[in-house]
Parts: sequence; structure tokens; C-alpha cells
Amino acid sequence: MLNIVILAAGLGKRMQSSLPKVLHAVAGKSMLAHVIENARMLEPSRIVVVVGHGADAVKAAFAHEAGLDFVLQSPQQGTGHAVMQAVPVLDDDPQSVTLVLYGDVPLVQSNTLRNLLDACGGGVAILTEKLSDPTGYGRIVRNGSGQVQRIVEHKDATAEELTLNEVNTGILAAPTARLKHWLSQLRNDNAQGEYYLTDIIGMAVAEGISVGAAHPSASWETLGVNSRAQQAQLERLWQAEQARRLLDDGVTLADPGRFDLRGTLQCGRDVFIDVGCVFEGHVVLEDGVRVGPHCVIRHSHVGAGTFIDAFSHLDNARIGQSARIGPYARLRPGADIGDTAHVGNFVEIKNSQLGKGSKANHLAYIGDAHVGERVNIGAGTITCNYDGVNKFQTVIEDDVFIGSDTQLVAPVRVGKGATLGAGTTLTKDAPAGQLTLSRTRQQTVPGWQRPVKKS
Repeated sequence: MLNIVILAAGLGKRMQSSLPKVLHAVAGKSMLAHVIENARMLEPSRIVVVVGHGADAVKAAFAHEAGLDFVLQSPQQGTGHAVMQAVPVLDDDPQSVTLVLYGDVPLVQSNTLRNLLDACGGGVAILTEKLSDPTGYGRIVRNGSGQVQRIVEHKDATAEELTLNEVNTGILAAPTARLKHWLSQLRNDNAQGEYYLTDIIGMAVAEGISVGAAHPSASWETLGVNSRAQQAQLERLWQAEQARRLLDDGVTLADPGRFDLRGTLQCGRDVFIDVGCVFEGHVVLEDGVRVGPHCVIRHSHVGAGTFIDAFSHLDNARIGQSARIGPYARLRPGADIGDTAHVGNFVEIKNSQLGKGSKANHLAYIGDAHVGERVNIGAGTITCNYDGVNKFQTVIEDDVFIGSDTQLVAPVRVGKGATLGAGTTLTKDAPAGQLTLSRTRQQTVPGWQRPVKKS
């Protein structure tokens, strides 16, 4: 049985923000959300989040998530004191282990945490790392046999101890029953006047309990965030890692340094992504999809062989195979684009289906509409779907040709094979197979002169 305690009570003063530090985002998701997500992969029996500064905001941010317990640390008196607040809600099974994580260390991967739990062996395990510059970190003190003896905080370390470069990441696992006992023995007679969680290592050694160690697979896993600069640094490191994984999977990135993934991206074979693209939520790109520069794609599915041209925005859209989107197209939630369809520059589609082989190539708005197959929608066409209170649907059947600068005032239906003349304002259904238009007759006024400005 596994308890996970996440420490998320810090103020984050250096962030210079009214938002609690753990709610600041990395890759489009709050740091605390990253930690909780990786914690859930371990299938714990309980997840306890220790909150303090901005407690109400933190709890509100996760109000929709089941299986989280929140406990308050007030005042904040160190990491040991924080874990003490979680003790009353930890599962008491004699075989249970408690893993302590940090809400501002968002990228520790689940496989690293599993290695840490494996290193417990019935005792304590700590996650350590060797740094070229360990300034500010607690040092790992080992005996002559290489066994961990204790952790000394930087401010309390001797000159000799400061030369050590193996550091404590703060992440540890321990048998729950023993952890509770050691927490009750903590003292705050140190330079900070705080209760250090790391002091339990010395207690374990004194009792003859083994102290194992594990190490992260990558150095960025244990980087914490205390400032905007550190947040930006971690963002780029994580984006580089995500880019590397995609490259390993066969995706072509025009420039891995100009790529942002803020969610999950599932790619088929031979996918190409140009520079400056942003992917949010869950996005699927099937085989052979090409994404042009500076596109934003959110919660969307793109069929095989489709080309999304530059500066296009897709949000909760579904696109069939071999379609052509953009440049400068906007597909809003509910846009469903059929195979081989074209959505051109400055075309916006919302809550509408565009059938196979249909085209809207320039300057059009299609909202709350069902468009059949092989339909041509001319430049400047608008579906007038909103009367200020209610939305209405437009139905355009197969093989319709709609001339430029046409307004379709919903609810309205255009029959199969119909043609709408340019400049038409359609307020009644247009019959199938016929030309419908609504223009005034063109006339020329003899002798008319354009006004001139008086001197």
C-alpha cells in the first residue's frame, strides 16, 4: 500500500505573483498537476496534498479531481512539519510506504519514482543527484563504506561537508509506521529554526535501518522552480525532451528548438511539423500529415495526408484525410471537415460539417451548418446563424454552388445541385437544381455627377 504526500504550501515569493507557486504552468499545465499525474501512475492508495499559502486557490484548482486529500500547514515550519500535517490521514497498513514529493518539482518521471520505491528494501530510500555546483542543496554524507549516514542542509554544513557534490533532491520514501515515529522526534534547533524532513535519515541510521538511494534518469527531472527564470528554463528543457521523444518516434521537426507541446501528441508515420507550432490538449496527427509554420492545434484529430498551412488555428476540430487547411484558417469547436475538403485563408468554421470534396477557399464564415459533398462556397459567404438570442442551422446539400458575397439567413436549406448567384441574401429555402438569386436590377443614371468639395 502506498501513500503519497505532496508538499505544496510554499509562498513562492520570488515568483512575484499573486498566484500560488504550484499553480504556475510548465508545458500548459500547473506544476502541481504534473506531480499529481505522475503520482497517479504509481496507483497509490492515498494522495495527500499539503497546502498553505493560497490554500483555497490550490484546492479550487483541483476541485474536479477525485481521490485527493488536502491538509493545511499553517504556519510553515519546514518540510518535516509539512509532512506532520499529513500524518492523520495516511493509511495505517503495517506494510504501507509513504512517498514524499514536491509541488514545485514537477517533472520527476514515474519510472524514476518506481526505482526509488524499489530501493527502499523495507527501509528508507532517497533520491539523490550529483551536481557540479551543489550550492544551496543539502549534502549526502556517506561513511567509508559508501553507505548513507545523514543529510546536512547547506546552511548547517561544515566546510568539509560543503565540498560534497552528491545532493538531496528532497524526495524520499519510508515505511509509514516508522516515518510517523521519526516525525514525532524531529527538533528545530538548527540555523533556520525549522523541522527538517531530512533529519529522519540520521534517525534511521541510528536505528540500524537501511538507507538506499536512487537517481533520476535525467537531470531535469529534479529541477525545482522558485523564480520566473527557473520556470522558463524548465519549460525549454521539457520541450526539448518532448521534441527528442517525437524525433525518436520518426516525426520530422523543422526545428526542435521552436516547438511547444502542452499536452499529448500522437503521430503516425512521416509526419512533418514546421517551426513555431503549438499543440495543446490531446492531438492526433495521422500518417503523412504536414503542419505548416506557426499553427496552433488544440484537442483535434487530423486525418492522413492532410496539409495544414501556416498560421491556422484548430480547436476541438476533426479533419478527414487528404484535406487542405489554411493558411490563416480557423476551425472552432465542432468543426468536422471531410476527406479532400479545402478550407482556405481567412475562413472560420464552427459547429459545422463540411462534406467530402467541398471547398471554402476564401473569406467565409460557416457556423451551425451541415454542408454536403462537392459544395463550392464562394468568397465572402456567411451563414447568419444567430438572431441575438438563439442559434439556427443552415443545410447545404450535395453539389451546390454558392456565389461570392452570399448571406444564408438560417434556418434555411439549399437543395441538391442548386446555384446561388453572387450577392444573394437567402431567407427562404432554395430549390434543388435551380439558380436562386436576390439582386436588384442594375441600372445606370444618366447625367449623374460625383459631388466635389467646395473651394
